[in-house]
Formats: sequence, structure tokens, C-alpha cells
Amino acid sequence: MADQSVSSQSTNHIMLMESVDFHANPETMPTNSYQHKDDKEVGDIHQQAVAEFRVMRDLLVEHGVSVTTTLGQKGCPDDIFPNWLSTHHGGRMVLYPMLTPNRRAERRKDIIEILRRTYKDVQDFSLHEQHDKALESTGAMCLDRVNKVAYQVRSSRSHDEVAAMWCKMNDYTHISFDTEHNGQPVYHADVVMWIGTDLVGVCSECLIKDDIVKHLKHRREVIEFTNAQMEAFCGNSLEVIGTGGEKMLVMSAGGYNSLRDDQKSLLAQHYKTIIKPEIPTIEYYGGGSARCMILELF
Repeated sequence: MADQSVSSQSTNHIMLMESVDFHANPETMPTNSYQHKDDKEVGDIHQQAVAEFRVMRDLLVEHGVSVTTTLGQKGCPDDIFPNWLSTHHGGRMVLYPMLTPNRRAERRKDIIEILRRTYKDVQDFSLHEQHDKALESTGAMCLDRVNKVAYQVRSSRSHDEVAAMWCKMNDYTHISFDTEHNGQPVYHADVVMWIGTDLVGVCSECLIKDDIVKHLKHRREVIEFTNAQMEAFCGNSLEVIGTGGEKMLVMSAGGYNSLRDDQKSLLAQHYKTIIKPEIPTIEYYGGGSARCMILELF
């Protein structure tokens, strides 16, 4: 696994999961307003998604990111978005409670056992599913790993009580906040915002209160997005480490193309390289984008 310092925000080693059954997940659609129903043959949707996935994987490898790829399983159309676990400095792995049955089925013993060889300290929050309390990993909480702050967007996939427990056990400050877009809370924090080493991206238009932006500005420069830009998934981005230790930003081509020139200029001040995969099928039917697809390995 990546040998990163305890204070690093990002990593050069990630895991991606290639789906074997990708299509619009009917179980998650009620809470994800960015998903669209299957409107053509599911097999065609799946094949196009796999092609997009492989291009994104290859782009990351070409830029010097260390990528471990695994295969998904039938009956789990969303496992291209591995939101059921996270890894942390010091050899810790955390397992999470998921909202819907077919997302709970993504939590696979074979992958857990492989990762357990490196991440021997395992925290398991999945039992909270029995009480319908979900906390869907780094989707539910956007982590400032340097300052140990967890920004949690409240939604049916992100329960305050479980998030507070997670923060206490992992020595993080817990900051929860509310959003609204398309008549409901944004389902995941990582759709609303991303946190890099020196720059934060956040959709300020969807925030019920603006105190989160003020808080973020205490520690980093902030780039603010509109709801329309967030819907294009510019907020679903992630800083990674590539060739020569360079910090790079992964943002889908759709997300990047939604930005204004001044926003692109600000990004360029912090990132010489922006990795921009074309993943429209995954975004349209899955309701998630580049960050959702990446499991960081610290």
C-alpha cells in the first residue's frame, strides 16, 4: 500500500472496482436525484460503462497513480462506487452501514480479507443497518485528513448519530450540515464538496447555511460551484498523487466542462494536471462520478 505520511491529504494508491452488472439502481434512485432510469438495453449500458471505466483507469495509471482493480459481482449495480469501506493512515480499515439491500451486498468478505493483511485495525459500523442508520463511507463524510475534520451532509444515507460515533472513535471533529437541491437533500457529501491539500471545492448554492464555506476558508482557498455545476459532478472530484509526487485533481470531463473560465484558472493555480475522464454513462445512470469510483488506499 502507499507509504504516505500521517499528515497527507491524498494518496498515490487507489482501488477501483470494475462492474459486472452496471445499470441504474432502482433501490437507490429515490434518494439520488442525479440518477436516470434505464432507457435502453441494460447490456448496452453496462458495456458502455465498462469502456468508460477502463479509460479512466488507464488515464490514472498513465499519470503515475498506483491502481489496484477488482471485479464487482452480479446483483450489485452500484459496486462501481465502493462506498462501503474506507482506509486510513496507521493500518485502519472501516466498514460502513449502507441504506439499501443491494448496496449492503457489496460488502464482500473476500475483499475484506485481502485488505485485512495490510489494514489490521478494523472498525465495523455495519450493524447499524439493523436500525436503518446508514453512513456511506467517504460519500457520507468528506474528510479533511490533515486537520482531522469530517464534513457530513445529512441525508437518509448519512445518519448524525453514526457519524458522531465515527468521529469520536477516529479522533475527528464532526461538522454536519444540511443541503437542498431538486427538492431533497443531496445524497452524499462528496457530491457537494471535495478537499485538496490547499484548495477546497464546494457547491455553496445548495447549502442551507453559509457557515460551512466560512469554516473552510479558515484553512484553505475555496472555489464555489452552482447547483447546475454540481449536477454536472464538478463537486465529485478527488486529489491524488501521481508521477514524481505531483498532486493532481481527478474531475470528470463533464464536471470540468461545466466550469467558468475564472474557476478553471483558479484550479490551474493549484493543479498543473487535472485528470478528466469521459464517464457520461456512469454519471447519467449511476448518479455518481469520478470521486465515487475511487477507494483511497493509505
